Amino acid sequence: MNNRSNLRKMTELAIFITIILVMKITGLSSIPVGPLVMTFTMVPIAIGAMLLGPAEGAVLGFVYGLTSLYDAMTGASAMTGFFFQISPVHTIILCVVVRTLVGFLTGLFFKALKKIDKKKIWCYYAGGLMAPMFNTILFMGYIVLVFYKTEFVQNLVSKVGAANPFMFIILVVGIQGMIEWLTGLVAGGTVAKAVAHALKRDN
Repeated sequence: MNNRSNLRKMTELAIFITIILVMKITGLSSIPVGPLVMTFTMVPIAIGAMLLGPAEGAVLGFVYGLTSLYDAMTGASAMTGFFFQISPVHTIILCVVVRTLVGFLTGLFFKALKKIDKKKIWCYYAGGLMAPMFNTILFMGYIVLVFYKTEFVQNLVSKVGAANPFMFIILVVGIQGMIEWLTGLVAGGTVAKAVAHALKRDN
């Protein structure tokens, strides 16, 4: 990759990072829903991962993870704030490492799907869906793995009437998760497809 291509990719990455930060600052990145937060930041992460690649997707996930960690450290998020008091290390993994992995996996899986999708249509919508889906599965999975026995989570378990960890994830995520997934599928897929076509990267 030549210097011009490197510069272009760095510029595009900076634009996506700016979008994520602006969404966070303006409050457009998420909507509090009970103990969780319905996040729309997965849309630019998915688009960036599809257009730029797995490594850049990981960077975007990392940036979002830092904003999530900030919420945990300041108490802006009740749940992750509680987790941070119990284990800062595991909360860093939950907020930052998991989100970094989400961006990377989205870009990686999209590359594989793009080779299968000869017409380069459905792979973008699948990629848009994968980011919020990976985020839900990995984020909630890590909570169940590490924090399930904590008072905060057990109160939620009792509140939703979950019989086991799997049902806990289903009941807590619920409609919120479906909205995130649908938003990623439609918005992420449509925008990524349009931009890729405009930049002549749809090949």
